[in-house]
Amino acid sequence: MPQPLLLSLLLCVLWSSGLCLRVSLERELQILLEVKNTQLEDKNKSLKNWVPNTDHNPCNWTGITCDTRNQSIVSIDLSEIGIYGQFPFGFCRIDTLGSLSVASNFLTNSISPNSLLLCSHLRLLNLSDNYFVGDLPEFPPGFTELRELDFSKNNFTGDIPVSFGLFPHLKVLVLSGNLLSGTIPSFLGNLGELTRLELAYNPFKPGPLPPQLGNLSNLQILFLADVNLLGEIPHSMGNLTSLKNLDLSQNSLSGNIPDSISGLKNVEQIELFENKLSGELPQGLGNLSSLALLDISQNALTGQLPHTIASLHLDSLNLNDNLMSGEIPESLSSNPNLHQLKLFNNSFTGKLPRDLGRNSSILEFDVSTNDFEGELPKYLCQRNQLQRLITFANRFSGTLPDQYGECRSLQYVRIQDNHFSGPVPPTFWALSGLQFLEMSNNGFQGPVSASISRALTKLILSGNSFSGQFPKEICELHNLVEIDVAKNRLTGEVPTCLTGLVKLQKLRLQENTFTGEIPSNVTLWTDMTELNLSFNRFSGSIPPELGNLPDLTYLDLAVNSLTGEIPVQLTNLRLNQFNVSGNKLHGEVPLGFNHQVYLSGLMGNADLCSAVIKTLPSCSKRRPFSLLTIVVLVACVSLLVGSLLWFLKSKTQTFGGKSKRSYMSTAFQRVGFGEEDIVPSLTGENMIGSGSSGRVYRVMLKTGQTVAVKKLFGGAQKPDTELVFRAEIETLGRIRHANIVKLLFCCSGDEFRILVYEYMENGSLGDVLHGEDKCGKLMDWSRRFAIAVGAAQGLAYLHHDCVPAIVHRDVKSNNILLDHEFVPRVADFGLAKTLQRETTQGDAMSRVAGSYGYIAPEYAYTMKVTEKSDVYSFGVVLMELITGKRPNDSSFGENKDIVKWITETVLSPSPERERGNIEGGKNYIMSQIVDPRLNPATCDYEEIEKILNVALLCSSAFPINRPSMRRVVELLKDHKLS
Repeated sequence: MPQPLLLSLLLCVLWSSGLCLRVSLERELQILLEVKNTQLEDKNKSLKNWVPNTDHNPCNWTGITCDTRNQSIVSIDLSEIGIYGQFPFGFCRIDTLGSLSVASNFLTNSISPNSLLLCSHLRLLNLSDNYFVGDLPEFPPGFTELRELDFSKNNFTGDIPVSFGLFPHLKVLVLSGNLLSGTIPSFLGNLGELTRLELAYNPFKPGPLPPQLGNLSNLQILFLADVNLLGEIPHSMGNLTSLKNLDLSQNSLSGNIPDSISGLKNVEQIELFENKLSGELPQGLGNLSSLALLDISQNALTGQLPHTIASLHLDSLNLNDNLMSGEIPESLSSNPNLHQLKLFNNSFTGKLPRDLGRNSSILEFDVSTNDFEGELPKYLCQRNQLQRLITFANRFSGTLPDQYGECRSLQYVRIQDNHFSGPVPPTFWALSGLQFLEMSNNGFQGPVSASISRALTKLILSGNSFSGQFPKEICELHNLVEIDVAKNRLTGEVPTCLTGLVKLQKLRLQENTFTGEIPSNVTLWTDMTELNLSFNRFSGSIPPELGNLPDLTYLDLAVNSLTGEIPVQLTNLRLNQFNVSGNKLHGEVPLGFNHQVYLSGLMGNADLCSAVIKTLPSCSKRRPFSLLTIVVLVACVSLLVGSLLWFLKSKTQTFGGKSKRSYMSTAFQRVGFGEEDIVPSLTGENMIGSGSSGRVYRVMLKTGQTVAVKKLFGGAQKPDTELVFRAEIETLGRIRHANIVKLLFCCSGDEFRILVYEYMENGSLGDVLHGEDKCGKLMDWSRRFAIAVGAAQGLAYLHHDCVPAIVHRDVKSNNILLDHEFVPRVADFGLAKTLQRETTQGDAMSRVAGSYGYIAPEYAYTMKVTEKSDVYSFGVVLMELITGKRPNDSSFGENKDIVKWITETVLSPSPERERGNIEGGKNYIMSQIVDPRLNPATCDYEEIEKILNVALLCSSAFPINRPSMRRVVELLKDHKLS
């Protein structure tokens, strides 16, 4: 062939190839745009560069990866960009696509098998951390290329379909954090190529761990925490020779840990905590040379720790909450990789190995609640890495080792309830990083050092023999929230500068020999909740200023040498404990304490009198007036008249428009009143309630309208008051919904902040449920159900229809108000916070958000709240409606709330549940839960059980398992209709 002809033919082929590439890219570009416009919603403009371009090439678009050789699309990754919509199956029309990930977005709806038909050529499909619902889709035949499938952190329900066991080359299967309710299927053992299997945190039906999973010889990660496993760990688990991480924690596995576990030659982590395992640890456990973390805590294991465990390359050894006993082997101290040693809540005895820490960098040491004795190992901080030292509730003795005074890394110390003695090393007091120090109930002696760590937040030294004066340098510890030096031998006056510790919440100085007067300049103690100065030698009068502490609930001044009268200002406090007994007080008991319930706290004051409490002397016999008394009375009358004249003048000027004092008022509805109609009515006889942020008054206006008025505690200068005030008006001032209380009016002045709402005739749901419901207002289940739906609709509006979304942060029965027809209104938005959709993890809170018993568990360790935190609280409210019990009812037993009580009653194996299966099945169990006050004629156990299941979903321990409030509304209505 002539050379020019050959060259022409080659150019023609190249031109044709380029033309094909351009045609292919243009087709793929059109597919991308079509899916964006029909199946996705780009509210955050994350895909703003997905627009047609001149070269018809989408390879530079957000989330698109192309093969550089032929410019074909091979991967679409739209993770964490804030898109909405449904499963974008249309992307699968791109034949060259191998990887599709839309993780961590806001995609919803169910996934049908038909939508997967186009996707059989995918190697990776990741839909995790979205809001998909319904059953897991059955995969059609042909998915022979799939290597990785991740559907975790959604709301999928039902069984794992059979098709999930038919992927011939699947290496990763992740379904954790859903609502799967079937059993763990044995056919997953057919996935021979699998290296990672994660099914954790699903409410599967209680059942065994399939022994067929032992066939997965390539498996490296097995994550089955909290999936309701029962029975024994199969011996076949020892066949998983490639396994690196075994996590079967938080289940109900029983029996022995099988000896075959010693076959896991490559395992690095074994986590079996929170099960019911018993017996002794397998001796072969010590032969696992790669093991770095072993956590078998909270079981019922017995016996001694194998000596061979000291040879392991452990990073963490956690044996807490077992029934293990015996001594700790000396050889444990030879392990060079031991960073965490946690043996708490067992029955270990004897002495700790004296060389612990000498050969390893221990970060955390917790051997609390055992029966150890002897001295503490002095080398624990040999390498200056120790951060947490926890040894409480043992029989340790001797002095605190001098070496601990050089432990600059130490942050957290709890060594209370032992037999330590002697002085604390001066250098220990001065450790600059020390934040928490609890040494109570020992025999420590000597002074409290003036060089104490400035980083401390809690100082708890009660029940020792510390002596001398309490150092004034303590006032430089500006982060202190608690001081407890009770039951020591401290003397002298209490430093008055303590009143400058603005974060202080608890001050316990009882049972010492402190003298002098009680400090009166306490205006900065706005967070103080407990003040105990009893059994000392304080003199002088009780400062009236104590009555201005907004959060004080515990006041004990008993057995001192206090004189004078009980200040009437103390009646402003909302006290759970009030004790001024054993002093030298005189005069009439103030009206607020003139009740038999306060008698024990008033005894031992010979000159106190009362016209109400019969045990005290009567005040009817008046003493003759002395000249001093007359002078004082004249002065008081003059002051009173002067104040009255000033008030009248001030009031006339204020409402006559001539005063310099200004009131800022805002009306959010059409109202026919102003502040001059509200403020004069905020009196004691009109008060109907008191909450954490203020008092509530019922005010009838001249127009005949009745309103509810909240007057916030504290004035304009108090930051918390201003935060609550602003949160209420910024939230309620801009939203309207039938199930959210209406804010009518607000007014702020120098001395007060008031909020005016529509009045709810039936008060709060909490009052009606837990108060004296003499009229039987909530005896009907249908009425309770209607309240649940209405409240859910109000919260759903906040979460889904407000832009930006609003999280309430304090959902509880006392914050759901009921009008004359029992229509619920969500109220009290003092803690409300807006959420930007792009920050799905929520914001860290600067103050405690929520009420005890309603707070979601994740708040304790993240200090963050999201919409899912409100969902948890609403689940508790549903449980209240069903049971009629408070969230922390004493009938639940110690350390149990309503969620744990119901979960154990309904779901956990128990004698009561077994009895229920015999005596009437579910109805028996429900009869133990349902409020006995409900009318039996209208009490449908089957329907209530369905609503209870919704409550259990809402109160799941993991936010990812909780439905959205919009979904909660749907579930409630669906169950009612069914």
